[in-house]
Amino acid sequence: MRQRPEPEPADAYVFEKPSKTKLKAQAHELQALGEALVALPRSRLKDVPMPDGLRDAIDQYRKTKSFEGQRRQLQFIGKQMRFADAAPLQAAVDAFKLGSAKDTLALHEAERWRDELVTNDDALTRWAAEFPGSDLQRLRSLVRAARKDAAAAPEQRNGRGYRELFQFVKPWLADAAGQPAHADDTDDDTDDDDDD
Repeated sequence: MRQRPEPEPADAYVFEKPSKTKLKAQAHELQALGEALVALPRSRLKDVPMPDGLRDAIDQYRKTKSFEGQRRQLQFIGKQMRFADAAPLQAAVDAFKLGSAKDTLALHEAERWRDELVTNDDALTRWAAEFPGSDLQRLRSLVRAARKDAAAAPEQRNGRGYRELFQFVKPWLADAAGQPAHADDTDDDTDDDDDD
């Protein structure tokens, strides 16, 4: 006996619309992404692929000064986001946030080195081992100035020693981390390093 194939259920190919709650959540996500986009610098948005309507809406938002006008423009940006591919836009926002986080970590690392150099004599030896090309004579001078400033009475401190030491340390750490090269202000003093 031949068996008949079972008929497929009638609802097997029925397309279910997303719920109203799901649509509203997606709209809020797009609106939040739009808010993150308007917070990005113009230079970061320049190369990001997006529809012209969205780009114009973001430009208009930046020109709008009133709070209520900006609020309405953000809603319009949220509507324009429906016509854009969200993936490259989210990638641009994420890349900007990641860059900010890396910059913050680099600043904290520079502050840590500065504080160690001022408080601990062994830190200078570790610095010399880790950054052999740095101007150690200048570094010692900056450390002495920062220590002298720290030892002064609070009303007599000017903080210049700390600032200069920080400005010396920061570019060396950026170079070690592979970040953009610093303006090397030690080129004219490198001849003095040979005596160390």
